[in-house]
Amino acid sequence: MSIVYLVPCFGLIALLFTAVRSAWVVRQDAGNERMTEIAKHIAEGAMAFLKAEYKVLTYFVIIAALLLGYMGASHENSDWTIALAFIMGAVFSATAGFIGMRIATKANVRTAQAARTSLAKALQVSFTGGSVMGMGVAGLAVLGLGSLFIILKTYFGAEANTPEMIKTIEVLTGFSLGAESIALFARVGGGIYTKAADVGADLVGKVEAGIPEDDPRNPATIADNVGDNVGDVAGMGADLFGSYVATVLATMVLGAETQSVDNFGGIAPILLPMLIAGMGIIFSIIGTFFVKISDSAGLNTSAVQRALNMGNWGSIVLTAIVVYFMVQWLLPESMLLRGHEFTKGGVFGAVAVGLVVGTLMSLITEYYTAMGKRPVRSIIRQSATGHATNIIGGLSVGMESVTLPILVLAGGIYGSYAFAGLYGVAIAAAGMMATTAMQLAIDAFGPIADNAGGIAEMSELPKEVREKTDILDAVGNTTAATGKGFAIASAALTALALFAAFVGIAKISSIDIYKANVLAGLFVGGMIPFIFSSLAIAAVGRAAMAMVEEVRRQFREIPGIMEGKGQPEYEKCVAISTQASIREMLLPGAIALIMPLIIGFIFGPEVLGGFLAGATVSGVLMGMFQNNAGGAWDNAKKSFEKGVEINGEMYYKKSEPHKASVTGDTVGDPFKDTSGPSMNILIKLMSIVSLVIAPTLAQIHGNNADTVAKKKMQPTQQVVKTDKESTLIVKK
Repeated sequence: MSIVYLVPCFGLIALLFTAVRSAWVVRQDAGNERMTEIAKHIAEGAMAFLKAEYKVLTYFVIIAALLLGYMGASHENSDWTIALAFIMGAVFSATAGFIGMRIATKANVRTAQAARTSLAKALQVSFTGGSVMGMGVAGLAVLGLGSLFIILKTYFGAEANTPEMIKTIEVLTGFSLGAESIALFARVGGGIYTKAADVGADLVGKVEAGIPEDDPRNPATIADNVGDNVGDVAGMGADLFGSYVATVLATMVLGAETQSVDNFGGIAPILLPMLIAGMGIIFSIIGTFFVKISDSAGLNTSAVQRALNMGNWGSIVLTAIVVYFMVQWLLPESMLLRGHEFTKGGVFGAVAVGLVVGTLMSLITEYYTAMGKRPVRSIIRQSATGHATNIIGGLSVGMESVTLPILVLAGGIYGSYAFAGLYGVAIAAAGMMATTAMQLAIDAFGPIADNAGGIAEMSELPKEVREKTDILDAVGNTTAATGKGFAIASAALTALALFAAFVGIAKISSIDIYKANVLAGLFVGGMIPFIFSSLAIAAVGRAAMAMVEEVRRQFREIPGIMEGKGQPEYEKCVAISTQASIREMLLPGAIALIMPLIIGFIFGPEVLGGFLAGATVSGVLMGMFQNNAGGAWDNAKKSFEKGVEINGEMYYKKSEPHKASVTGDTVGDPFKDTSGPSMNILIKLMSIVSLVIAPTLAQIHGNNADTVAKKKMQPTQQVVKTDKESTLIVKK
């Protein structure tokens, strides 16, 4: 049992690292008075949004916890403590978002000031800010899961392969449900906020008024910069927290079913995913020290991308090596899950498959979204003939970009299952997510750099400062797209593992798609990601329309605003985004939570299984398409800022092709920052809701299943015609 206590210790190490690095960021120079004033406006707007969002979510958490407590108390395989686990997961998820928000609003202005010195210094400050978020999220996840598992195991007196262990894991699903619920609302709400402000600022500022991005004369610039924090930082922090927890939990659920004779009381398959996550934190911390460039590095994206890759690949390789020895030490020679026997060598093979799939997904996504690559260049060329052809080019790239990742993912599912059955699929996802801390650090530095560029522009710093932050921002666009591709791949594997766990707990022997009701459920599930995306994108559109009207009004009515003499009313634009995002996030979130309940309780667990299968496939495809299309459109637009050659002629900012690329980027904004990244939360959240209600569904619909089974056991009568008479033959 003593090895279990290592798990929360890994979490504490990550939080200690977070505190040390956060203190380092705060000690850096915050720049002149104008810079600190702008940074203060951004921080206040971000915290105002977070306060309003968390107030609404508090009511949701209380109501959901009461329902879960009642459901847990009424079922023998669960307990009322699932309500406490749910609250704990929700609080930890919200805290993860808060940590990211707080450090981002400190690091942005300090990155802008560091860019006055060198690109190397700016990278150091922005990436350190990102690493605070990455380690904070991973640390909270491992600390929460590990501590709760110890408490519940002790409370129930759980041992391997006992009803008490099943109850322990069932209650633990409440923690994941709380985390994913907050993640979905945070991601959708933050995404609506940031894209409403971004689209409004771009359409009126850059396209209509012809002023630079983040120009202080544009009333939407503060809201736009606030949006980078609430969507790409706080929303992303809660998102990755939920994904991390769900992945580990899915493996623990299947580990609890695994029959294992080991030196740890038979719970080694349950402990392994938590220990992999813990070791991933240690090597992610080590990997952060590889991310650096020299002061003599030129002003190009390749040096920055290479430094980030060094940290990423370094942490992955080190984790893979240690996991091999951990598997050899922890697991017995062979194990059994649902009649499928597998070995500890097979388990490591599945982990290796997960790491390879994650790496390939990152490389493929980088290819489709990075500047200088064929897909982005094709969008640039099509911008020369207008806005419509730019849109066509981006949609084409997004659709094409789904092909290779799906083939890699399919190979990963087949390979991991071949190595270790369903447990192999789950542990492959855990292997992919092992270095989440590093992935998130790389992901989070981009919005910090983007904010730094906004502050530099609004503070009227020298042109070369913005050049440095733009380099970091361009790399950040690629790493953000890469991180989203990585997340959706892990979500597919995790959803499959959760699906397998649901089938076991709901006591379904098989899911027959030849049944009309199951096939209907499959199609309804496939529809959910589309209506979810529609609601999220439409919400961005409505909020952006209100933002556009407000910016136009201020340009029209405030005297001297275009000459820089009139003061824009920034707070009104911040209020528009805040109110719209809080209001519009509720319906998409409700769909994800309510649909599995309706399908499961009315039509039964088998139809719900078909529903989950349809939603998972559709959601993965939609997520990849939207993330990659949006990322490619964004970097196509950014390419014009340095100048691009089309048919032998150079084009720069304010040219007609650049204006077409701005339109494409505007269309892609809600794709890549609102609906696209929400897909991975959507499919996991619906699976977790189904897993939580599975014992109740088995109890309600199990009686019907037993009745059907008994009827099938009864003799059937068949009438056989003869020449003279009808003879009744009874066949058993």
